[in-house]
Amino acid sequence: MSRDVYAQRQARRADPLETVWFDALPEAAVPMFEAALLRVCPSVAIFRDEATDTWRVEGVRARGAGDEELAGALALAALVTGVTVELQAEPVEAEGWLARTVASFGEQEIGAGYLVRPTHVPDRRMYGRMVLKLDAGIAFGSGEHGSTRGCLVAFDRVARDARARRLRRLLDLGTGSGILAMAAAKRLRRPVLATDIEPWSVRVAQDNAKMNGVGKLVRSRLADGWKDRHVRAGRPYDLVFANILARPLCSMAKDLSIGLAPGGTAILAGLLGTQVRMVLAAHRRRGMVLERRLPQGAWATLVLRRK
Repeated sequence: MSRDVYAQRQARRADPLETVWFDALPEAAVPMFEAALLRVCPSVAIFRDEATDTWRVEGVRARGAGDEELAGALALAALVTGVTVELQAEPVEAEGWLARTVASFGEQEIGAGYLVRPTHVPDRRMYGRMVLKLDAGIAFGSGEHGSTRGCLVAFDRVARDARARRLRRLLDLGTGSGILAMAAAKRLRRPVLATDIEPWSVRVAQDNAKMNGVGKLVRSRLADGWKDRHVRAGRPYDLVFANILARPLCSMAKDLSIGLAPGGTAILAGLLGTQVRMVLAAHRRRGMVLERRLPQGAWATLVLRRK
């Protein structure tokens, strides 16, 4: 969906928008509160206050949208992290928010191989980099977040390896905007199963895949990870992306070890540097081996291989 179409739909709906946020979060609590806002906000950002070494997580949503769902997600975040913070909100003009979102989302060069180009930026010939076109702020995975960038950098290295020719069965768990599935489909020319628990993300991922010329290779599906029978039916996978959160990654370790082919590769992200040891321990117990760790600011990406 183009930025102009999105703007027109926003104008027709005329939904009042609001910014919601949490201040003074400790680093370890950021993923859970970010995940809570992602349930109701199409656009979420995080910021670090260097003076206090705390974090701000904020999102934009239609005013009051998903209040009950958000309340449940926040209760879970508080229970898991032991952190209780007040949700703050203030109204924002839809046109002003859209303009700020577009203005802040420019072209991004990621690693040595990729360029993320928002749809409001004119096309131009690009040499030596794969171009991935996306709308700003439609679904998680615009390339701005450290976890998404880490996954693309990690995949670029995996794809350059001699073993890449054996990567035939590909899975993207928690696909968001579909950016990782598109990168894999474009680079390897292989079909990719891209799943997410949010219907909106599934639709956006499929639209983005068509816009990037890989609509026939990327198959988007509403699915709750390995619980879905279609995901299980596709096993064993040679490459699995899982850009989710640290605790779900830990709980999926057993399913991942079963779902990966011998010698298969998993690229895990959505975890802070402080959570690496926990995620690694869960996967090592299942026979997974660490091949590479890539830091991206406060975030980390892990490349694991099944023995």
